[in-house]
Amino acid sequence: MSSAVRVLCLSLLLLLAVAPVATAAEAWTVAPSGGGRPSFYAEGAPGTVQQDTVSVTNRGDEPVTVRLHGTGVPIAFADTAVRVPARTRAEVPFTVTVPPGTAPGDRSGEIVARETDGRARTVPLRLRVTGQELSALTVEHVRVHPDGITYELVNRGTTTLAPSLAIRADGVFGRLLDRAPRPVSVDLPPGSRTKLTEPWPDRPALDAVDVRLTVTAAGGASDTARVSARFVPWGAVAGVGGFVVAAVGALFVVRHRGRRRPDGDGEPTETEQHHKQAELTGAGT
Repeated sequence: MSSAVRVLCLSLLLLLAVAPVATAAEAWTVAPSGGGRPSFYAEGAPGTVQQDTVSVTNRGDEPVTVRLHGTGVPIAFADTAVRVPARTRAEVPFTVTVPPGTAPGDRSGEIVARETDGRARTVPLRLRVTGQELSALTVEHVRVHPDGITYELVNRGTTTLAPSLAIRADGVFGRLLDRAPRPVSVDLPPGSRTKLTEPWPDRPALDAVDVRLTVTAAGGASDTARVSARFVPWGAVAGVGGFVVAAVGALFVVRHRGRRRPDGDGEPTETEQHHKQAELTGAGT
């Protein structure tokens, strides 16, 4: 046998050995029903339900059982466990629900089909939520603490917001804090609430302060909140109070001692004279 024939025979043997593995790996597929679509697309307003169908095709010689589930968006299948006979295609209806209150915009997800041995196929799904876009937010629960100013931001609209914050604080003797608007390192999805802290390391030790926080975001969203704070150095006050109490106590002791008469010293008091006269009168009877 020539060397060329030997090489050809060896190549055929290798192909025969590899072919069953490749065929088994590609025995079944999952795709949008109807063909021609690389992915799923749904569009609707909040509260609506969209329908579509996924195809599971088994090109192999053995039955295949797959389980279906969705990710990213609310997906419900007519049947989550599908048994597909050999050389057969199964059509499985499903629905995509747009939750009430969902903000307008695009959402992404996937339809996942997983075989019992763990192998999986996925198909992308994009959901476009329709509706009027509204930008609105509030700043709430402003508090002044030793480590800074705490506050909460609430997205009251239907769009994701990237807010900016400006702070102003005025005391009895003038402006203490004036920070121009600057981005806050947080993205607020619709309906979300987040608590943040703004550092204030050089706050006064003794003052009465009015603090004002103003937040703004794209689309005209804006809100302002105010809070008053009183700064009192309680340690110093306690020290002064203790000194005053001690001084008053010392003065009381000194005055009390000054009023006491030493024994046998000075003239007898009026009371003493009265008692003495009574004793003398009694002795003469």
